[in-house]
Amino acid sequence: MKYEPSLVKNELTGAEYYYVKHPSGLTIYVMEMEGYSTAHALFGTKYGSVNTTFKTKNEDDFVTVPEGIAHFLEHKLFENEDCDVFELYAKTGASGNAYTSFGKTVYLFSCTDNFRESLSILLDFVQKPYFTEETVAKEQGIIGQEIKMCEDNPYRAGYFNLLRALYSEHPIRIEVAGTVESIAKINADLLYRCYNTFYNLNNMVLCVAGNCKAADVFEIADKLLKPCEDVGLQSVFPEEPEGVSTHETRVKMAVGIPLFNMGFKTKPCTGEELLKKEYASAFLMDMIFGPTSRFYAENMESGLINSSFESETLDGDGYFCNILSGESRDPEKLRSAVLDEIERVKREGLSKQDFEDLKKAKYASAIRIFTSVQGCASLMLNAHMTDTKPFDAVEVLKTLTFEDAAGYIDELFAVENFAISIIEPL
Repeated sequence: MKYEPSLVKNELTGAEYYYVKHPSGLTIYVMEMEGYSTAHALFGTKYGSVNTTFKTKNEDDFVTVPEGIAHFLEHKLFENEDCDVFELYAKTGASGNAYTSFGKTVYLFSCTDNFRESLSILLDFVQKPYFTEETVAKEQGIIGQEIKMCEDNPYRAGYFNLLRALYSEHPIRIEVAGTVESIAKINADLLYRCYNTFYNLNNMVLCVAGNCKAADVFEIADKLLKPCEDVGLQSVFPEEPEGVSTHETRVKMAVGIPLFNMGFKTKPCTGEELLKKEYASAFLMDMIFGPTSRFYAENMESGLINSSFESETLDGDGYFCNILSGESRDPEKLRSAVLDEIERVKREGLSKQDFEDLKKAKYASAIRIFTSVQGCASLMLNAHMTDTKPFDAVEVLKTLTFEDAAGYIDELFAVENFAISIIEPL
C-alpha cells in the first residue's frame, strides 16, 4: 500500500508524532520516544455505553439496542475461536487489557520486548469476533454477577444516582455494563450487528508511543488491515432538557458515614470549545474547592469534609457536568456551604494571581505528559475521540486567560442545574 504519513511537530513540547489515515480506513498515530524501554499501544473505537441508538447510511431508521452491549463486546472479543488472547500476550511478555467507558472502548498492551508480535496480536484479535449463543449465555452470567457487585457498591451507586438526578433522558445516566435485565436481551446477532457497525476501521484509531518505530507499525497495519468501506455511522441521543431530573436523591446503604455526590449540569460542546471549557472548569473547581482554596481549609477544619473530598469534570457526546464527591457527617449542611460559596464567588470574584499560579502548575503537568509513554498514547487517543489534535490541549492551556475562566462561572455553576445524591447509613 502506498501512502505518505505526516510528521507533526510541536515547538512548545519538542514532541512529534506520525499521523496517517490508513488505506484500510483506520486512523493511526505513532510517537517514537527515544531512550524509553517500553511501548504502549491503544486500539480504540468511538463506541461506549451511551451509543445505544444509531444507524448506518444503508439503513432508513435508527435502531435502539439494549444497554450494556459495548461493554459486553469488550469482554467477548478477548475470546476467539482458538484460544484466550491473554495466552497469546503471555508468550510475548506483553501486558494486555481493555476498558469500556461512556464514549469509547479501548484495547491495549504495554511491552518491553516483542513489540511487533504484540501489536500483531492486538490488531488481529480485535478484528476477529466470535460469538455463539452458548458463549453469549455464559458471558451473561459473568457480567450479571459483575453488575450485581456494582449495585452493592455504595460509592458507585451514589455516583450513578447523581447522574440520574442530573440527566433525565441522556444514556449517561445508565451504568456502563447495563442492567441484568438489559444484558438478558443480548444475543449473538445483536453483538455482530453492533460489532460490524462500530468496529468498522473508519470509526477506530490506533495510537502507539514509546520504544517503537513508525515504519514497523505501518508495516504491520499494511499486513493485517483490509480496506473497509465507511458505513456512514450516525449515533444520536435523546433530546435532553436544560434543567435537572431532580435536585436530590437519597438511598440507605451499608456505610459508616454518609456519602455525597453533587454536581452542576451545563451545556455540552465539542472540539476546541470543549478543551477550553474543560480547562476553565478545572481551574474554577480548583480555585473554589481545591486543596488550596478557602472553602477547603474552612470545611476541613470544621470537619464537614475530610480527605475523601474531590472534584471532577465529566463530559462527552451530549453531556457536561462538574462533580464534587466524598464523605460528610452532614451532607445537607455541606450542600448549603457549596452553594453559598458559589454565590460568594459570583459576587466577589476570584484572585487573578491564584489563577496564574495554578496555570503554571497545570502547564507543567501538561508538559510532563510528554515524558510518559502511556500518557502520550492516551493523549493521542483522547484527542482523536474528541475531534481535536494531540497538541491542541497544550496550545489551549497556554492561551487561556483569567478572564476566559472567570467568564464561565455563571454557566458552569447555575444553581438551577444543581443536584445532590446522598447515601445514608442503614
